[in-house]
Amino acid sequence: MASLWKRGKMYYARYYVAGQQRAVCLHTTSHQTAKEKLNRFEVRLSERGEDALPTKTPVVKVLEAYIAHIQVAKTKAGVRSDLYYLRDIFGPVCKELEVKQKDARARAHRAYLPAKYLEQIRTQDIVAFVTARVQQRNLSAKTANQYRCVLSRVFSWSMSQFGVRIPGDANPARKVERYREPARTIRFLNVAQIAKQLDALAEDRLVQSLVAAYIYAGLRREEALWLTRHDLDFQKGKYGVILVQAKTIDGEFWEPKTKVNRAVPISRALRGYLDKYQPSIVPAGWYFPTPNGTRWDPDNFSQRLKELNLKAGLSWSCQDYRHTFGSLLASKGESLYKIATLMGNSPEICRRHYAALMPESLIDSVEFEAPRPQETPPPGNRPRLYILPHPADEQAQRA
Repeated sequence: MASLWKRGKMYYARYYVAGQQRAVCLHTTSHQTAKEKLNRFEVRLSERGEDALPTKTPVVKVLEAYIAHIQVAKTKAGVRSDLYYLRDIFGPVCKELEVKQKDARARAHRAYLPAKYLEQIRTQDIVAFVTARVQQRNLSAKTANQYRCVLSRVFSWSMSQFGVRIPGDANPARKVERYREPARTIRFLNVAQIAKQLDALAEDRLVQSLVAAYIYAGLRREEALWLTRHDLDFQKGKYGVILVQAKTIDGEFWEPKTKVNRAVPISRALRGYLDKYQPSIVPAGWYFPTPNGTRWDPDNFSQRLKELNLKAGLSWSCQDYRHTFGSLLASKGESLYKIATLMGNSPEICRRHYAALMPESLIDSVEFEAPRPQETPPPGNRPRLYILPHPADEQAQRA
């Protein structure tokens, strides 16, 4: 399989033989003529028995198999995230990845990797695609790097698990240089802001209790929305514990983001809000159900929270509440390992987010010398001691 390559105004046929890239000039500046010549050129290649690519795997075939793989291996949120990027990268190459475009302007700004076969995609193509996305949408460095990561996973899986042979046996996405990501800044609430936030939600006990769980237990948004009455054990510990664990409810499976169950102790402050909140008894046993007795959709809950905060002139989000929990622990001097365990993160992520908030615990770390004992001066340098006479002795001498 050969592909068209335009250099200046002239078109070339680009192909691979034994993993080595070659190019032949087609001596035309017309795209239509170049396509016709390319077809005749491919016929001559096949007649000579030259394989233009080590393998010829249609992109649609690879994506269908890869999507089936991640639907088993990844969480629902992870699958949803990967599908978003795959749709944007490859476009409507199969029914599962069709993208509905609303107007001509959207179509003009949407370009996909121009490849029928996965083996045709080169590092230059990926760089050009990501660069165009960054320029058109003003993407952050983190988002731009995510395109590279998703493509790298697709190529690695297809090469190791699907029998695809890339020219040179090199993952083209890994050669793409990463954008430099600036140090991430996090938002969190101080003690006064926590009180202001929770007081602003006093009219809605359910939302208030959920926000208190985010602040005082560091739960992720979906972790709190998936809690059932069995996940809160008020008999354990001093004030109880919250069990963040995998479960299947009504045939739907859910597990924490890191696929690790954990238990978070309930603090006295959080227990106070949970005691004020009276959960409704619903069939599925949700602890924080919607007014209809079902589980909250994460986006719908965020919209509800945003509406309540707008009335109070606040703009905090669930992510800010979670960072507040980590920041409060760091300010107390708790170890990064404890913070990571309670929040269900890795110590490295917690270090990046909260290490700068632990100055008090680091003060003693910069003291290197032990206190020096008092030295006894040599005999010749000893200070003289003058003993003053007692007043009674002075009177006796005068008498």
